[in-house]
Amino acid sequence: MATDALVLMIVSIALLWGGLAASVVFLARRPERVDMPAGGEDDVEPHEI
Repeated sequence: MATDALVLMIVSIALLWGGLAASVVFLARRPERVDMPAGGEDDVEPHEI
C-alpha cells in the first residue's frame, strides 16, 4: 500500500474508534434518564388505538 493510503486508513480508524470511545465515556458519565414523567408522545390511550 502507498504511504498516503496507510495514513488515511490510520486516521479513519482512529476517528471511528475515537468516536466510539467518546460515546461510551459520555454515556457512562451521563446515562439516559429512566424517571421520565408520563404523558410523552409514545403514550397512547387505549381508546385512541
